[in-house]
Amino acid sequence: MKMSLRQLFAPALLAVALTPLAFTAQADHHEERGMDREAMMERMEERRQEVYQRAELSEEQQTALNEAHAEHREAVLALREEHQARVAEILSEEEQQALRDAMHEMHAEHRHERGHGKRDHHGDSAQEMDAEETATE
Repeated sequence: MKMSLRQLFAPALLAVALTPLAFTAQADHHEERGMDREAMMERMEERRQEVYQRAELSEEQQTALNEAHAEHREAVLALREEHQARVAEILSEEEQQALRDAMHEMHAEHRHERGHGKRDHHGDSAQEMDAEETATE
C-alpha cells in the first residue's frame, strides 16, 4: 500500500501543532490540583540556594544567576501568554476544553499502555502501594 506525503506527515504535523497545547493543559491541570504556587516557589528558591552553596559560588555569581533565571522566567511567561492568546483566536473555549480533554485521555491511555500507574510524591506507584497493603494484611 502506497501512502502519499500528506498521509505520512499529517500525524507528525498534528503532534507538532498540539505540543504547545499540551503544556497549557498541563499547567491547567496543576492549577486544578490546588498546588500552592508560593510554597512551591519558596522550595525552589531554597533548593537553588543550597545548590549554589554546594557549588561554592560567589555572591556575585549567585546574583547574576538569579537575575538570569528571573529574566528567563519572565520571557517564558510572556511567551506562554502570547501562545494562549493565539490559541484563543483559533479555538473557542469549548474547543480548547475538548482538546485538553482529548490530550488528557491520550496521556492516560499512553500511561496505561506503558504500565505506569499514578505515583505519589515519593515515586511509589499506586499499584505498588496496593500490593504492599495487601501483603501486610
